[in-house]
Amino acid sequence: MADATQLRHEKYQLVLAMAQRQPSVRTAVVHPCDALSLSAAVEAHRLGLIVAILVAPEPRLRALAAKSGIDLTGLAIVASEHSHDSAAKAVAQVRAGNAEALMKGSLHTDELMGAVVARDSGLRTERRISHSFIMDVPGHAAPLIVTDAAINIVPTLAEKADIVRNAIDVAHAIGLDLPLVAILSATEEVTAAIPSTIEAAALCKMADRGQIVGGILDGPLALDNAIDPGAAAIKHLASPVAGHANVLVVPNLEAGNMLAKSLSFLAGAESAGIVMGARVPIILTSRADSLVTRLASCAVAVLVAAWRRRLTAG
Repeated sequence: MADATQLRHEKYQLVLAMAQRQPSVRTAVVHPCDALSLSAAVEAHRLGLIVAILVAPEPRLRALAAKSGIDLTGLAIVASEHSHDSAAKAVAQVRAGNAEALMKGSLHTDELMGAVVARDSGLRTERRISHSFIMDVPGHAAPLIVTDAAINIVPTLAEKADIVRNAIDVAHAIGLDLPLVAILSATEEVTAAIPSTIEAAALCKMADRGQIVGGILDGPLALDNAIDPGAAAIKHLASPVAGHANVLVVPNLEAGNMLAKSLSFLAGAESAGIVMGARVPIILTSRADSLVTRLASCAVAVLVAAWRRRLTAG
């Protein structure tokens, strides 16, 4: 199994080190019924990031552990019947106060999120639930937060406002005290021909009026003039955000998905995934994600949980 020294991306090593200085987070791991999801949960437990509560059919879990050489000694197991039952029982662990985070295993995202958003038995809050990728891009000085590329398909203006608020919370949790938030579109000009530019302008005005706080917003911005100072200078964009954004808010899920995957597959980026807006942070990874990504996602969840504790205490 990997240890902290094998996380090759410098920014992720920093996030992992920050997380390991925080108390471990009791985490319900939902249906870790393949070797990668189980090994990642156990490794995160061994690294002290989480206290894993494995929610899965117990005979299947123990058979997988034996076959894969994974030691389950000392780990709590909550037995379930199948993947839907795993999701429901993991959410019940949170509602009972036994867990302060969820971690997706080998079940489908829809199964987990269905249990999370269930009206009477789920983990809803007044916020819209949204996903953030925290991306470690080689050659880029700071982590980039890309949102939302996994949950909200075509978000409304009100939903985008919550997506921005959730991303700002993630930024605060990982140590960005005043995140620079770029509301992306295909152009930096506001035009009725591209509705996302109008929504970007509205979000910025909401920030001006105190409806969105904790970060500096600018938009619409095209991707180049959001992250490249030279491109911003060519367009004569004078703002703290233009050319220096560390949060990228995409117009819709398709754009976000393509942006995140382009960074991963063309630029060699690693991406941690976290869902905010529920009662607890949700570690939401793809079944194809690497151990590095899963551990980094756990580290981000630990930092979010620690940040929430500070808010509650202070």
